[in-house]
Amino acid sequence: MNLDYVSRIKFGLKRYKTIATDKATSRILDGSYNSIYKGRSMNFDELREYVPGDDIKDIDWKATSRSQKVLIRQYIAEKKHNVMLVMDTNRRMLAETKGGEVKSEVALMAGGTLAYMVTDNGDYVSGLYYNNDKMERSPFKTGFLNLEFLLEGYAKCLNPDNKSELNGILRYMMSYVKRRMIIVIVTDLEGICNLSDSLLNQITMVHDVLLIRVSDTDIFGKKVYNVVGSGYLPAFISTNKSLQRQQQKIVKDMEKQAETKLNRHGIPTITVDSEVRVDGKIAELLEKNKVVN
Repeated sequence: MNLDYVSRIKFGLKRYKTIATDKATSRILDGSYNSIYKGRSMNFDELREYVPGDDIKDIDWKATSRSQKVLIRQYIAEKKHNVMLVMDTNRRMLAETKGGEVKSEVALMAGGTLAYMVTDNGDYVSGLYYNNDKMERSPFKTGFLNLEFLLEGYAKCLNPDNKSELNGILRYMMSYVKRRMIIVIVTDLEGICNLSDSLLNQITMVHDVLLIRVSDTDIFGKKVYNVVGSGYLPAFISTNKSLQRQQQKIVKDMEKQAETKLNRHGIPTITVDSEVRVDGKIAELLEKNKVVN
């Protein structure tokens, strides 16, 4: 089996080098998991200099007295982590991003890059997405072959007839997936606005949740294709300045609604427009999760 998606992700990571080394990647990921696994089921890794916010219980006083610097014992988690990708397969994802790329391709690369990083860390990755009315679920596994199957499965679910919505996936997950997880939701602005507050409240009480928002293109111009209506918008609509102002207001209102919702539930988010340098966006998301938690 050719690891086509995994190879694309690996090439992007090597090309842009936002995450310079596996060691740096590991450090970012370790920090993002602190809120899930409490206690000391950890292996000692190395000493590093104290920074504000560190637990004073981890100070190595003997090493501190020798070096004249406050040094912290750093640990690596012994147990593997469970990362669940919840991917939006609604036909809206066949539209374009603000950067002019297909939303589903950007979603695949963004979610896939995060999954690649945790797979490289030795963690378990699973995925949930709708294939029209049928729920597709990949099991929690390690390894890049598992990741390739997951991403291929997502790509196969995308078609103009898919009207699925994320709340059904989240309800399924809460009913049938009985383990603590880091849940990574990948969707667009409308998908965020449609997320159920009560479901998010239930999920964030048990799990860490991160959200990757894929941007939406401007719907105005000379030749605009409507994926929902399966046809091009008439020019008198797509070039109308008054309608453009109304649409911009609607989008701003939706963005405010989405921001309020995610802040209320403590869900860190990033917005991606393109596959280019998506690794930097993922690093930004994981750093935001450290602050939230």
